[in-house]
Amino acid sequence: MSSGLMPDQQVRSAAVEGPPAPSRSLAAPFSLALAWLVMLGVCALWVSGGGVQEAASSVTGFFTSLGRLTGLLASAALLIQLAMMSRVPWLEQAWGQDELARGHRLVGLTSFTGMLVHIALITIGYAAAQPGQLWSTVVDLTLNYPGMLLAVAGTLALCLVVFTSLRAARRRLRYESWHLIHLYGYLGAGLVLPHQLWSGQDFLTSPVATVFWWSLWGLTALLFLAFRIALPLWRSRRANLRVLAAYPDGPGLVSVIVGGPGVQRLGARGGQFFQWRFLSGPGWTRANPFSLSAAPRPDSLRFTAAVVGDGTARLATLQPGTKVLIEGPYGRLHPGARIRRDVLLIGAGVGITPLRALLEALPYDGSAVTVIQRARSEAEAPLAGEINELAAHRGARHYLLLGHRVAGRDSWQSASHATWSDVDALRALCPDITGRDIFVCGPGPWIDAVLRALRLAGVPAAQVHSERFEI
Repeated sequence: MSSGLMPDQQVRSAAVEGPPAPSRSLAAPFSLALAWLVMLGVCALWVSGGGVQEAASSVTGFFTSLGRLTGLLASAALLIQLAMMSRVPWLEQAWGQDELARGHRLVGLTSFTGMLVHIALITIGYAAAQPGQLWSTVVDLTLNYPGMLLAVAGTLALCLVVFTSLRAARRRLRYESWHLIHLYGYLGAGLVLPHQLWSGQDFLTSPVATVFWWSLWGLTALLFLAFRIALPLWRSRRANLRVLAAYPDGPGLVSVIVGGPGVQRLGARGGQFFQWRFLSGPGWTRANPFSLSAAPRPDSLRFTAAVVGDGTARLATLQPGTKVLIEGPYGRLHPGARIRRDVLLIGAGVGITPLRALLEALPYDGSAVTVIQRARSEAEAPLAGEINELAAHRGARHYLLLGHRVAGRDSWQSASHATWSDVDALRALCPDITGRDIFVCGPGPWIDAVLRALRLAGVPAAQVHSERFEI
């Protein structure tokens, strides 16, 4: 291992084979186009339902018609948001959980904002004839319109989810608390539905509109039930996983090995992650995402986690034989995501663990592999010894960069190399960086610094694969 900017060993090449065939999935552009078609369909329903004419008819009509449109768009965005996180395999493989989670937040914020605008415009529209009776209009809408009380409860639930998902609030909440609150988002969506279907003009104007909306809601519910509940239960039953061992694996780290007769049926690859539930007492209902820290064996899987909360603290207490439920595998940090033969792995903190598994799983096809590992100290460098041993075995280069990050600038480097620019450091460690696939995993702000340096270094976006482990 080396903490400098010179390689600590030479690359030993195996028999050279051709680079893996590029993955040219149409799932990503298709799903994006489908989402836009849904939004355009919503606008078409509004127009066909007389939305334009109503908006031009009067002040009241203007506000209520625009309120209808924003409500429709907010509802469609909410359904798209739920579909994005339903963990449909082809969506997850096309975008990756990291990208889907960021899109989920963006679409969710858009939906929430549209919902608030919808409420404001509808209220103003109904109160326009009698501006002095705004409050009585609000009370009348809430109490006398079908499904409105449920919609108010659903709105409050969605507000709770959005406010606790803001970065400042998220930092103050334990993962377990945040996860529990986040489940209220599904409750909120369900409570809003009756109001839309019972009193929404655009849901009832024609059989086409009714079928369109019921189909959207039904398909979203079906995706959730199939891929968030039925498929994980089926996979868990087939794999029949149980804890084989749990042990400390460094300061603040714990490794868990699980095994079962159906491990191979899961189709997991080194670098991917699962959502894990351990049926060992309180807290078993909450799933925690942990990446594999070793390439899958025919009969076992291993992950390594940092102890940062209640969910991770109980890992060290797991007893052999504890039954395990899983969702996954997920993530695009695996050999199949490559479009180039040569590879650069960059990880910080516990984010190095899936890259260690990826290093082990990469084919011995003559490809050049470089590993850059960031840690505050050698004692706090997860699995550094294993990574160094693997690197030596396959003829890869392993750099261990120690120390705190550079102060005063958003840098991915350690302070000991503050005189280097982020781009120059990458090029010194990996001169042919633009010709490699880059796999990055670590804390969000650190990943942002790495991605910024990669862009400045001229690495094509298609060759960069990242995963933020705190999501």
